[in-house]
Amino acid sequence: MNALTTTARQLLAALDLTSLNEGDTPATVAALCQRAQSPFGPVAAVCVWPRFVAQARASLPADIRVAAVANFPDGALDVARALDDIAAIAQSGAQEIDVVLPYRALVAGQVQEVGEFLAEVRHASQPLTLKVIIESGELGSEALIRRATQLSLNAGADFVKTSTGKTPVSATPEAARAMLDEIAISGLGNAGFKASGGIRTVAQGQVYIDLLTERLGADALPRLRIGASSLLDDIEAVLGGTARATPAQGY
Repeated sequence: MNALTTTARQLLAALDLTSLNEGDTPATVAALCQRAQSPFGPVAAVCVWPRFVAQARASLPADIRVAAVANFPDGALDVARALDDIAAIAQSGAQEIDVVLPYRALVAGQVQEVGEFLAEVRHASQPLTLKVIIESGELGSEALIRRATQLSLNAGADFVKTSTGKTPVSATPEAARAMLDEIAISGLGNAGFKASGGIRTVAQGQVYIDLLTERLGADALPRLRIGASSLLDDIEAVLGGTARATPAQGY
């Protein structure tokens, strides 16, 4: 097995195959769930709108988890709305919740309010896996990326996630480094990292594998997730032997 094939298999096992388009329909979700059951193995999870959770759960084998988004994509400082989203997601059978941190409130200096929001979200989402989306591309500085990560980890997030994929800047290596540094500093040996948005090739995904193993160790690979919609195409091309080498330019 060559290095690119190894990377492709690692990314497949870490992939949250995602569809969060306004025009998604039951047919969209059915196709997504079928794609998730790749001939090369299953993805980690399928991520959908809350209204499609029950359909996705019924369509997938138990080894593929179902995730849904809450407080998405705007990240309002609205606890009641977030808790309503979480309750609906949990009742529909999901195993994971990706909730947007109120990043605009954090930029405005409302650190205590954001921390309280996250604490309530964590309490309401137990025992489901909680991924907190910090929207790193909108925070504007490494200091705020680190603070958002700290707040998420302090509240008990299982994963800290870069982006919704709905803003001009999604996952970047610079944001990933800062977030992974904070996970390492926290000493939380079970906290994970999810890169999301703009990762379309195995070569681009390799960057995040390298960053995670550099900062958290090679045994931390199960703590990596990649949120993407089109990355699976390149993974399958690599594993099927039809891919052309693609440099990770810009990453």
